[in-house]
This record gives sequence, C-alpha cells and structure tokens, in this order.
Amino acid sequence: MVILKRLATVVPTLIGVVIVTFLLTRVLPGDPAVYFAGPAATPQSIAEIRKSLGLDRPLPDQFLRYVNDLAHGNFGNSLSTGQPVASEIASRLPASAELTLTGLFLAIAIAVPLGIFAAVRQGSWIDHLCRVIATAGVSLPVFFTGLLLVYVFYFRLGWSPAPLGRLDAFATSPPDITGFFLIDSLITGNFETFRAALGQLILPAVTLAIFSLAPITRMTRASMLAVLASEFIRTARASGLNRRTVILTYAFRNAMLPVVTTLGMVFSFLLGANVLVEKVFAWPGIGSYAVEALLQSDFAPVQGFVLTMAVLYVALNLIIDMLYGVIDPRVRVEA
Repeated sequence: MVILKRLATVVPTLIGVVIVTFLLTRVLPGDPAVYFAGPAATPQSIAEIRKSLGLDRPLPDQFLRYVNDLAHGNFGNSLSTGQPVASEIASRLPASAELTLTGLFLAIAIAVPLGIFAAVRQGSWIDHLCRVIATAGVSLPVFFTGLLLVYVFYFRLGWSPAPLGRLDAFATSPPDITGFFLIDSLITGNFETFRAALGQLILPAVTLAIFSLAPITRMTRASMLAVLASEFIRTARASGLNRRTVILTYAFRNAMLPVVTTLGMVFSFLLGANVLVEKVFAWPGIGSYAVEALLQSDFAPVQGFVLTMAVLYVALNLIIDMLYGVIDPRVRVEA
C-alpha cells in the first residue's frame, strides 16, 4: 500500500518533467532546421526541412504529437545520427551506470568507515582528515578533478591508459550480456578485456568518488555523533557489551537513515556530474550523447535524456523509501 501511494505521487512529477522538457527544448537558441540545412541553404530549403520535422506546426500540436509518441514508447529519432533515441539511450545507459555505480561504491567504501572512525575518535587525526577530505571534495569542481587526474596519472606518470572511452584500441568488447564491461568480461572469462576495462574505468570512477566523498563522510560522522550521545548507547556500554558490537550493531544501524538519504541525493548528483566526467574521459554514456545533441540543436535526444534521468531519480527515491522500512521497522508502522 505504501509503495502504491508513492507511485501515485510519481505521476504528477513525470507529467511536469515532460511539459518542462518540451518547452525548454523549444526556447533554446538554435534552429535544428538551419543546422541540418547547412550554411549554403536557401530559405526555401530551410522551410521544407522545418515542415518535414513538424517544427512549422503550433506548439500545442507539437506537444500532443510528442506525448502520443511517448505513450507508444517512442522517444523520436535523433536528427544527427538518424537512429531511434530509445535504442541509443539503451545502448549507452550501461556505460553511464557502470561509471556512476563504481564511483559511488568507491565513495561508500571510503566515506562510511572514515565517518564512523571520525565520530568514534572525535578530535583525533582521523577526525581532522575527515574534515579535510570533506572540504576538498566540496571545493574541487568535478571536471577540474578529472583533468588533474589525467594530467598526473596519464600525462606525467604514465600509469593510466589514454582517457579515450571504455576500452583502448587493442581490446575487444565482451559479449553484450549485462552491458557492464567488467561483469560481462568476468562472465565470459575474458580477463584481458577485464583488465583493459578496469584500467579505463579507474580514473573517471575516482573522479566521481572524490566528488561524492564529502557529503557521505560528513553525514556519516554527524549521524554517528548524534547516536553515540544517546542514552541507549550509554546503557549498552554500561552493560558490558563489546565495543565493536555497540558501534556497528547498535549505533551505526540507528545512524543509517540519514546516510541512506544522503546516498540517494549523492547518486542523483552523480547522474548530473556524469555529463562532465564523460566529456573529459570521452566516455560513451548518455551524458556525452545529450551534450552532443544539445550542441547540434537536436531536441529528441535531449528530451530522452532528461526523461530517463527523471525516471531513474523517481525509481531511486522509491527504493530509498523501501530501504527505510527495512532499516527501521518503525517507518513501516508510521506509514
């Protein structure tokens, strides 16, 4: 019942996203008919292209046609590639998902233990390191971090491969099973491709991890400090329970709700930061696809990208709501 109520609130959100996306793509500078007609085109040829694209119709008619296409699962065709937008997004989405999830997992693996240690040993060098990392993560733009890592580890040290996509020129793509190169190469036992894909993935994933370290670390530390000061923690310690049991079983579980909320927000931020990271590392994801379409005044890919991000964000919030009930049963009772 709770899930159905959450889904009912999703519909107005998606309707709003469809309307706003359609209007924004129509007021952006640039005319796709002029772009695809070329610099030597005559006004007559531009008018013919506008008519073939349906851009000569009133906005309400264009919107109704757009909504009708969406209802049939049709995102339209990209004017620059001539391919259906839905198929191109489906082929590029695993690349973006692999990059985003790897960066998020790296950030969690570092930020959560660091936040716990900083809270347990408040005022120590670990606590100060936590503050430094949080400040640096907030201060450094994600594109600057990516360029800095490329300069140091590729240009200066030569430890990293060239930032030119998911695989270098000497590796072959694994069979398309999940779309995740790391997983597909392991499933098929192609360890050379796995090493090549991992080498290409490290720098962009670390760039996203640095970007997301700050909020996760700060929230983990603040939430743990609040829980450690609670009466039930003092009672558990007075009862002679093991220190690790008190911290991990009692304190951290009760501190997880704010951390999970922060993880959801960070994941949504990473979806936006992906656009810059993909351009820096020539990563063939949906972010770079949307940027290229935007530069060419190609409306359909931009609209498909925004709608895909909206659906992912809504699904993420639904998953977080479900996790609340798993972590703390009182949430289910109150709901």
